[in-house]
Amino acid sequence: LTPTRELTLQVSDAFENFGEFMSKRPKVVSLIGGEGIGDQLYDIQQGCDILVATSGRFLDVLSKKQMNLSHLEYLVLDEADKMLNLGFAQELDLILDAIPDKRQNLLFSATYPEKILNIAAKITTQAVQVSIEEGVPTVDTIIQRVIEVNINNRASLLKHLIKTLKLKNILVFMANKRATDNIAYKFRKNGFSAESFHGDLNQDDRNYTLREFKNKKINILFATDIAARGLDIDDIECVVNYDLPRSPTDYIHRIGRTARAGKSGLAISFISHEDQAHFIIIEKKCKVKIDREQIEGFELIGEAPKKEKGPAPVKGKKKSKKDKLREKANKESK
Repeated sequence: LTPTRELTLQVSDAFENFGEFMSKRPKVVSLIGGEGIGDQLYDIQQGCDILVATSGRFLDVLSKKQMNLSHLEYLVLDEADKMLNLGFAQELDLILDAIPDKRQNLLFSATYPEKILNIAAKITTQAVQVSIEEGVPTVDTIIQRVIEVNINNRASLLKHLIKTLKLKNILVFMANKRATDNIAYKFRKNGFSAESFHGDLNQDDRNYTLREFKNKKINILFATDIAARGLDIDDIECVVNYDLPRSPTDYIHRIGRTARAGKSGLAISFISHEDQAHFIIIEKKCKVKIDREQIEGFELIGEAPKKEKGPAPVKGKKKSKKDKLREKANKESK
């Protein structure tokens, strides 16, 4: 099970590649939303060795009661910390009820926050932790820069950096789907090769956009966090946090899209007055300290907005339950 459709297809491809020269080539079936469920049901009914799926589509197929899971031997969660977040934790019970109790569980992730380990205990009670240490930690091969800039100046600064640093393959993370579409459109109008990538695109468009970016037909991909997890794209020179991630662990996953396979890379985060406190939390959780810098012509101006204490709550005209009980008690005591 994986958290995104793209990762499901990538893992399926990996199994196909690894199995190509085996004496008995394993049959691999992938299940994702956005594609016809009829063909997927047919593929499953023909039998398979490996099923790779997003949890949502897996549960859709499970509800059809046309899948025999009695011989299942392995349950694998890729990007396990993302899979075990609150939303998936509710689906997890349905999945665990449908599969054999006797099985091996394998959970893979680059990060494991403490709260995730507690949910993982529902899957396995005697987990063996395996840590694979790299010769050089991935973060050490990434040059991390933090540039202070006003929110309304970020697009202009990004264009400036692309031109002055001669960046060609850039992944830019945005806060939401609408923002990715809007900025990609504006950059195309300015002569840049840019596209947006997010969950509201139909599956054919998602597949096409990702393929074109991998083949370097698109230079700039504006994406939501759907692209932060697990996607293996060669030669991304630079990752830009146009908007900061909400979760500090997502910061590590985002910047990890560059400097793949031992190469070096660049990660740039834009921060305004409003982001300062949040980025300090990211630094603390990720155990990094990055010098702030400003670019001439795009300096951060103004002052940080002061946090104003809200007005005291105004008591409503209607009497509260407590008030009524007090009045009743007072009458009875007189």
